[in-house]
Amino acid sequence: MEWLDDFKQTIEASAERLRQISESEAGRPRAEDHWSAKQIIGHLIDSAANNHPRFVLGQLKDDLVFPGYDQNGWVETNHYQESPWLQLVDLWRAYNLHLHHLMSHADAAKLGTPCTLHTLEEIAFKTVPQSKPATLEYLMKDYVDHLNHHLGQIFN
Repeated sequence: MEWLDDFKQTIEASAERLRQISESEAGRPRAEDHWSAKQIIGHLIDSAANNHPRFVLGQLKDDLVFPGYDQNGWVETNHYQESPWLQLVDLWRAYNLHLHHLMSHADAAKLGTPCTLHTLEEIAFKTVPQSKPATLEYLMKDYVDHLNHHLGQIFN
């Protein structure tokens, strides 16, 4: 699938670009009351950690009902601002390569099965109304869209 090839390419190309950012630059907030690059990558690590079980369980059960999480609380509690930049980049890269592997080997029938019972109106980046069915493939692509959105905040 083309979107999976694009996702892998994004992981590798972005990791290279992220490694070019200095420790001090990575720790500088983008603007007042905005996250720094460290905190954005930390948030993307948290997103990977929270979506990983969703992508597994989405293949093992018949619905897409998953809890949300306190994004700001996770970023604060993990103290990403005080973490070494290159360590964050390496963790982000490794976790997303694993998610790419998981997505690439997902059960094709499960990927496209419409689920009327879901929580994508709450947990998705681009939400789906509860009245409309959603698929596991949509949730995976939505994860990639979310990742690209935040990478754009760092690179633009």
